[in-house]
This record gives sequence, structure tokens and C-alpha cells, in this order.
Amino acid sequence: MIKLNLKKGLKGAAQTIVNEENSAERFANPRLPAFATPMLVSLMDIAAINAVEKYLPEGYISVGTKISITHLAPTPLGMSVTAEATLTDVYKNKLTFEVKAYDEIEKIGEGLIERYIIDLDNFTKKMLSTKGKKQEGEF
Repeated sequence: MIKLNLKKGLKGAAQTIVNEENSAERFANPRLPAFATPMLVSLMDIAAINAVEKYLPEGYISVGTKISITHLAPTPLGMSVTAEATLTDVYKNKLTFEVKAYDEIEKIGEGLIERYIIDLDNFTKKMLSTKGKKQEGEF
């Protein structure tokens, strides 16, 4: 097992401006020019990544395994959205984050994200092995 130097309370953030590319209209909600929920999830996840990535050993990354958020309020085109993540629990290689997001007016989202720290080389080898099995028709 790897030695981790992660402490509860580490924080990360991510920010974006709401535009046509990240609006709900792009995700099958015509006539809804507001920040899309999938993009809110992504922004919160990036904030969680940013909280810990510089503390991970060389060759290790974190991967998302569970996300539970509530999208509380719409944000129109042109406004900025900031997501914040706080590391609330570390158990072996499992990380739990409390996440919140705000636009220029109010809190627009909140929830929890779980990520696991993995060895990137081992993960990639396993993934490529799985892909090879599928191509051989073993599934």
C-alpha cells in the first residue's frame, strides 16, 4: 500500500463561465439557456481533483467512483460558476469530498464525491487487458 500524505480539510476549486457549450440546451433541453447539470457535476469533480492532485505520489491519480449532488438553482448564460471541494474523509485509498457550487448570486449545488487513488500504470494495463478480451469476443 502506498503512503499518502493527505489530510482532511484540503480544498480545491474550479471555475467556468456559463455559455452555449455548457448549457442545458446542449444536453437535450431545448430552450433552456442555463448551466447544465452534467457540467455542474464535472466542475465539482474537477474541484475535488484539484484538492489533492499535487499531494499524490508520482504515477498515482484519483478516479471518481461515486457522485451524489443536488442542483439547487439555475444559472443563466454569461454568469460565472465556482465549485469548491473539501476533503472530509481519507480511508486507505478512498477519498470523500463535500462539494458546493455558487454562481454570482447564490449557492447552486451541493453534494458528495468519492474518489479512489490508483496506480495509473496498473489501471491502464488492466483496462487494456479488458479491452482485448472484449475484442476477442470473450464477453
